[in-house]
Amino acid sequence: MLLVSSVQVSADPTRSFDFYGDSLKIQTDYWQSIRFDKQNWNADSVIGFYKAASMKPYQALVNRLLYYRQKNKLDDWFYYQLVRKTAQEICAKQENFELYTLYKWFLMCKSGFDARLAISEHKLLFYVRSDDNIYDIPFFRKNGRQYVCLNYHDYGSQLDFDHLSFFEVPIEDPEAVKNFSYRVTRMPDFTNEQYQEQDIRFAYGKRNYTFKVMVNPDVQNIFVNYPVVDYEAYFNIPLSKKTYNSLIPELKEAVKGMSQKKGVDYLMRFSRNAFAYKNDQEQFGREKRLAPEQMLQKGVGDCDDRAAFFFSLVKEIYNLPMIVLLYPKHVTIAVQFQQQAGKPIIYKDKKYYVCEPTPQIEDLPIGRIAHNLKHTPYEVAYDYNPDKR
Repeated sequence: MLLVSSVQVSADPTRSFDFYGDSLKIQTDYWQSIRFDKQNWNADSVIGFYKAASMKPYQALVNRLLYYRQKNKLDDWFYYQLVRKTAQEICAKQENFELYTLYKWFLMCKSGFDARLAISEHKLLFYVRSDDNIYDIPFFRKNGRQYVCLNYHDYGSQLDFDHLSFFEVPIEDPEAVKNFSYRVTRMPDFTNEQYQEQDIRFAYGKRNYTFKVMVNPDVQNIFVNYPVVDYEAYFNIPLSKKTYNSLIPELKEAVKGMSQKKGVDYLMRFSRNAFAYKNDQEQFGREKRLAPEQMLQKGVGDCDDRAAFFFSLVKEIYNLPMIVLLYPKHVTIAVQFQQQAGKPIIYKDKKYYVCEPTPQIEDLPIGRIAHNLKHTPYEVAYDYNPDKR
């Protein structure tokens, strides 16, 4: 079953592709002798692929990928995007999805990640070990470890696990020992040519503001399959350098001379009023959290998106302690101030004041919660303390 292939192979032994503005060249000729029948395969075929790939001089390619990762300080999520691009060059997803998936899995394993494969009724799922809290993709546990599915989206996120029985392909790679993290701590260094200028208009008091923000449409692609992570990971996704430099200094200038409370009020109303409101069902048909740069580029967002955006602004400009308040159908932020600012929420003996970044029926000032939430229970989903970073 491993000897038949419908993949058309190029005579060129090298391929070049773009990755966030950089051009990478990889050698592909030694992969071309590996065949995988996309119509007739099973666990034995997968094991055969692993044995065949392991006999190829793969280490040079893996070293090149790891060098690029180190040079550009890529988080795991971005390294996986690099592996996806590489696998696509070796075997295009649209030509042989299973072989493309196997190359992704193989390269992740040889890069040190504890990755596993599971199959059922001609479906191939690719898992990686991760300790992160992930809420919208399948996972399984083995020996006390959590494995989350990296390619669930390839099946339209619609697999019926109640009626499908998946079993793990019994391959233990001795090099595959690392955890994978979905945390994004640094955005890639995009080239200037990838950015577009976007006007963001906002009125505060009697003055109109226009911010000319540089945004990168590729950011949407980066996060298109990014899962719903916990609030600590989500709220700390940064802006890319060029977007940051086009917005944060301008906001710092706008609030210069204001009191701390008034400056935060400015940022709250900017987050509330500078963008259109659209919920996730309208936009995506499912739960989806936008990173701050995504909302800037799209110009729309719901309460999760605005809370994350407002959090990032307060963190960068004032770096105040904050808590994320999670209600059954709403998310908002409370900020710790040096002075009284309305009715406080007491958390761990500290006073925090609600700063609502999402439009409500009422025009809520700092320290006032929406009327319909006054008696609704909430939980503190994330406690940000600058002194403990």
